[in-house]
Amino acid sequence: MVVTSGAEVHDDSNNYDREKELKAFDNSKAGVKGLVDAGITKVPRMFIRSDISSNTLETTKKTQYNIPVIDLQGIEDDPRRHKEISDQVRHASETWGFFQIVNHGIPVSVLEEMKDRVRRFFEQDIEVKKKYYVRESGSRFRYQSNFDLYTAPFANWRDTCFCMMAPDPPQPQELPEVLRDILVKYTKEVMRLGSCLFKVLSEALGLSSNHLEEMGCAEGLAVLSHYYPPCPEPELTFGTSKHSDNDFLTVLLQDQIGGLQVLYEDQWLDVPPVPGALVVNVGDLLQSFGKP
Repeated sequence: MVVTSGAEVHDDSNNYDREKELKAFDNSKAGVKGLVDAGITKVPRMFIRSDISSNTLETTKKTQYNIPVIDLQGIEDDPRRHKEISDQVRHASETWGFFQIVNHGIPVSVLEEMKDRVRRFFEQDIEVKKKYYVRESGSRFRYQSNFDLYTAPFANWRDTCFCMMAPDPPQPQELPEVLRDILVKYTKEVMRLGSCLFKVLSEALGLSSNHLEEMGCAEGLAVLSHYYPPCPEPELTFGTSKHSDNDFLTVLLQDQIGGLQVLYEDQWLDVPPVPGALVVNVGDLLQSFGKP
């Protein structure tokens, strides 16, 4: 998400103690949702960005682009269609680094349940969530707000839960009850889809279809779920700062609120949600692999 209005810091006093504010926020274990539930009407200074520019999206409106949408129907059983899809994936990966996929084989009911259960996790009582709030990286499931809270110049307006689901999945009792069943179900579906995508990407690189999988690219799966509570002053902060993904492949499930943007030809472009679609992002590791 990119916010385009200018920002001014609310508190100009010299008494501002950023570290104290960060620690108080972190120790509350309530996340951004907790701030909203407390009824705040001003964005705390730790979230306010000084680098927001009104110029970011002006150029986007001059030229209309649409992120490629690739239909995977027939990829497994129609050789001609398989070749067409492989060509489309290669072109989208080379020119965009992003594409959306439809008819990917994951039931819409699974996608909708995943979104619903994530929402229910973040909206449940804070005392239930608190026991999963950790900042250390050892836990295979953890809930927190801003993994880089103490190192980033500004905090993002979001809460996150992270779960390492493969190759060594957590025990059922390690997962919150509200997410337990759907995380296992969703992981199974995404791992299957990931295998299919890595085969197509291998072919798009001119390699044997099993090349990337044999390298181990499809062995791991981390599931990150972000929650963006309503913001009283959205012009002052971001839900997610601009970044690239330092993995092989990201498969992203959007809800219908939108807000996702990608950088293309020096312009930030909206990625409108497509019902039943998934967004695929070619990560840094795979982009590096594809370079001569």
